[in-house]
Amino acid sequence: MDWTFLAISAVKIIGLVFLTIMPMVAYSVWAERRVSAAIQDRVGPNRVGIAGLLQPIADGLKFILKEDFTPSHVRKTYYWMAPALTMVPSLLTCAVLPFGSKLFGEKMVIADLDVGPLFVFAIASLSVYGIVLAGWASNSKYPFFGGVRSTSQMISYEISLGLSIVPLLMIFGTLNLGEIVQYQAVEGWTLLPIWGEEPLWKKAIIAVPMFISFVIFMTSIFAETNRLPFDLPECETELVAGYHTEYSSMKFALFFLGEYAAMIIGSGLAVTLFFGGWSLPFGWLAPESIDAEIPWWHGFIHMGAFFGKVIAIILFFIWIRWSLPRFRYDQLMRLGWVFFFEIAVINVILTAVLLIWLKPGI
Repeated sequence: MDWTFLAISAVKIIGLVFLTIMPMVAYSVWAERRVSAAIQDRVGPNRVGIAGLLQPIADGLKFILKEDFTPSHVRKTYYWMAPALTMVPSLLTCAVLPFGSKLFGEKMVIADLDVGPLFVFAIASLSVYGIVLAGWASNSKYPFFGGVRSTSQMISYEISLGLSIVPLLMIFGTLNLGEIVQYQAVEGWTLLPIWGEEPLWKKAIIAVPMFISFVIFMTSIFAETNRLPFDLPECETELVAGYHTEYSSMKFALFFLGEYAAMIIGSGLAVTLFFGGWSLPFGWLAPESIDAEIPWWHGFIHMGAFFGKVIAIILFFIWIRWSLPRFRYDQLMRLGWVFFFEIAVINVILTAVLLIWLKPGI
């Protein structure tokens, strides 16, 4: 057994999941409350710590110390299982995201798989089972409606989400997320391809289907993570609180954390596929190849670039939530099946035609 490999993997897991993702989840809640307050001309949390910065810690302690009440009418085994099934997949998907280039000779990715996007989609789709179980096990009509809505919504937008990245994979020619980021570091980001050796006019033409893919991808991520304007499974105006109506204390907190963790991982995947991941603009400090050795301080700069981009996408999620009204359910389903599915298929065909024209030798 390679104990060195296990030790390095454990350090990466602890550093990424427990020292980075979990604090980001907590302070995404703080940012949501502060940004929404600014949009609505309110103050927001400002009592605990400077500008309310300790409010997430106070909220966490409240959830831990509250009485863990289980209603008598629920199906207890599945009722307890559901929050974990929602939280765990959201954290597992971060394993394949390259959150940096290299640091002290080690790749900054927990699992360098050659099927990165497929792994993310396969694991992330499991969280819907937790939502469905929560709705069914609660033995209440509002949670049940929320669980059914979540299932329909996931099926509808999972197809568009998968099809949206097919044009990218056709261009990059790989499913390895690290290689995709390295390609963008050298040849320009997917949505900012203004440097590299390829002629700019070719990149400008390819950028058209890439932008279409980005719009479909981001909208589908909103739907997959149950964020407004797609939060129909927990629609307060119709379903009280949806699938987690019967939950309280730490079990409710797991649902809450799972939603924000999924939003952070979705932002990380968007950054990796469309905004160059850890790479800087114009190829600054970009390694020549994915296996090239780089100075340790380059590694820290690359990690800072990745998480800076992720924070920007998270703020975009928050801005959209407090700016747009919620869809009706028929509008949500129509958008997924009548528009995005067809547009995504046409976009795949368009990308294939452009590649045949621009790169006839492939």
